Amino acid sequence: MARIPLIQPEAVDGDLADFYDAATGMVGRVPHSIRTLAHAPLLAMLLLPFNAANQREWPGARLSGRIKEMVVIKTSHVNGCDYCYAHNTALGQAAGISHEQIIDMSSDDYLDSADFTEHEKAAILWAEHVTRNTAQKNDAVYDRVKALFSHAEIVELTLICAMFNMINRINDCLEIEIEEQPEIDKIKGTLVLDPERIRTYLHWLADHWPNEFDTINKQAEDAAAA
Repeated sequence: MARIPLIQPEAVDGDLADFYDAATGMVGRVPHSIRTLAHAPLLAMLLLPFNAANQREWPGARLSGRIKEMVVIKTSHVNGCDYCYAHNTALGQAAGISHEQIIDMSSDDYLDSADFTEHEKAAILWAEHVTRNTAQKNDAVYDRVKALFSHAEIVELTLICAMFNMINRINDCLEIEIEEQPEIDKIKGTLVLDPERIRTYLHWLADHWPNEFDTINKQAEDAAAA
């Protein structure tokens, strides 16, 4: 059972309702994670565009959605985060990752699998070591990654892995409930992020950033109590 009640779309109004609309415009839905983080609405508003741009394939990022999802799936499996694992196995399937590959990368034998390219194996390996906090002192792992990815790509690999370590812990500590499968499956249509959606959201955020912060925080409190 979730530790924090969801702030449901039908309960919100004012700037908080506008945020839910903007979130839908950005990622196509308002998942349980956003309905939970909306208790701290201003932080949720700031986190969303970074989360979306970091996780998804778009022209401003160097990594494919497929590589990113492999990193997220491995990270979430190592951490045992059921919420993120459920969402990203669905998004991974949209990226062409097979069920067999998901099982393989969740095992300890993925480096021996013939189902992954060397780039994919290196990305999964880096995700595992970043998540276990063993990357810093393992030059052999870093050298393997460096031989296949540019500096910019390594930064992106590390950013997505580190972000999902944070998200895994948020979802687990707050015991955010997993949506029903049809709702989860909606994520499959958001693998590639149109940069215009980022622009639109950031313009919305700049236009709606309040001068006085108590109002939207009160809206969140009232919606949570509804």
